[in-house]
Amino acid sequence: MTIANSTAQSGLKLAVVTAYPPSRASLNEYGLHLVLALRSDPRVESVHVLADQTDGTTSDLEHLATGLTLERCWKFDAFGNSLAIARAARRSRVDAVVFNSHFRSFGEKSLASALGLLTAPLLSTLRVPTVLILHNIVEAVDLLSTGMAKTRLGATLASAAGTVLTRLLLFADKVSVLLPSYEQILTDKYRARNVVHIPHGVFGRTPTNPPPRPSGLRRIVTFGKFGTYKKVEILIEAVELLRERGMNDLEIVVAGTDSPNTPGYLASVQERFARVPNLKFTGYLAEEDVDPTLASATVVVLPYTSTTGSSGVLHQVGRVGRAVVMPQIGDLAELMRSEGYAGETFETGSTTSLATAVERVLNDPEYRVRLERQNLETSRSCSIAQVASRYVDEITKLRGSRSFRRRQLAAS
Repeated sequence: MTIANSTAQSGLKLAVVTAYPPSRASLNEYGLHLVLALRSDPRVESVHVLADQTDGTTSDLEHLATGLTLERCWKFDAFGNSLAIARAARRSRVDAVVFNSHFRSFGEKSLASALGLLTAPLLSTLRVPTVLILHNIVEAVDLLSTGMAKTRLGATLASAAGTVLTRLLLFADKVSVLLPSYEQILTDKYRARNVVHIPHGVFGRTPTNPPPRPSGLRRIVTFGKFGTYKKVEILIEAVELLRERGMNDLEIVVAGTDSPNTPGYLASVQERFARVPNLKFTGYLAEEDVDPTLASATVVVLPYTSTTGSSGVLHQVGRVGRAVVMPQIGDLAELMRSEGYAGETFETGSTTSLATAVERVLNDPEYRVRLERQNLETSRSCSIAQVASRYVDEITKLRGSRSFRRRQLAAS
């Protein structure tokens, strides 16, 4: 499916392998915004999106823009994705292929996921230049707490397999990671010299000032895929504790769905806390509903026990200019250090600590506004358009390299 662009100037022709709306697979929103930002770069002539297959009930037309081609050529958890993507990429005759991925992008089944990821180095060996964006790396993920492994033995085996997989993935022409520590790990442990740190980036336009909050109950919002390392119970119990302290004007909004590893989790939470007043569950949020939901918050809480990469939720919270309460752990702590996001922190797993953190933000308006403005300013400093420009820079370097020219001569 193609919408032609008669005005496009000669430039880079790119393919992007990604989950893509209306798919609900992980990274689909990031894929959408990255693709649109790449297409808007004046050095890019066209973008061919190699996307995951959906149920077919929603038209793709609304997700296309001038100069984009959309081909749904792979399926989550399918074992033939690597060949399907490789064929589509070679058919499209693009200058480079960008992979928007993490270690579960292509499936919950380990083999299916690994085979999908290995398409990047496979294309490189087939003389198709590749840029692999890795949203997480195995060394930075607690496999047990995130549900990626069920036992300690399983976690040990998965870690070893992840190390082997990472070595293979580094045969892609360029590997991009979203946090400085990831670049350091890949450089030190694997002696990689083709790794670059490019931040996550913030979607869309960031307002100059935080939007006004709705009147009425003070709203505490949490957003994500829950059940493994994102737990709702601690937030509900913390708010109940605040109500015991006399704060009765509070509302909790749980926005999002179950993690694929914990189906039925949110339904069980709803049943357990059915008598808790002013507790709402939104279910899945479409892309256009995320910003209004986060902007309706007095404070956003990230009730995490672990992390799996550069938090997309934290970047979205910053974009709408809201204060956040979160544990100072792993990648969240690094985002505070390296990018400048700010929030009130609490001790992981402690209901009392979380309640105290939320109470401070709610009862100190000046402090809350300082957090909002700092997060908004941080988000303004790194847009997805700036990130896309960095990727175009890297692809341009590849295109001008001797090895690239040798590949083109060999393929012609």
